[in-house]
Amino acid sequence: MIETRSADGAVHRTIIWVVVDGGDVLIRSVNGTAGRWYREAVAHPEVALHVAGRRITGRVEAATDSDTVERCSAALITKYRADPALDTMLIPRILPTTLRVVATT
Repeated sequence: MIETRSADGAVHRTIIWVVVDGGDVLIRSVNGTAGRWYREAVAHPEVALHVAGRRITGRVEAATDSDTVERCSAALITKYRADPALDTMLIPRILPTTLRVVATT
């Protein structure tokens, strides 16, 4: 789950898919640039991931170079191969929403 903030400071939590590859924590918006969490994270890059009962703070940064996008797609395929929604995460217009989360704690 990702925690983001709106322009007025409201906190939102959204379930997302997270993958780790080569030490990089990567996320991608299934709704492309229209996704609320994605818009909020890009506008206010300080986010938190909620994983296994822990809150991990971080900062998002664009990860749109072809190598990272490819690594993210491969990791999504490996982790979520049985999920029928996987194909949606691999649509070309969605790929540019790949972000890296860099821990700040």
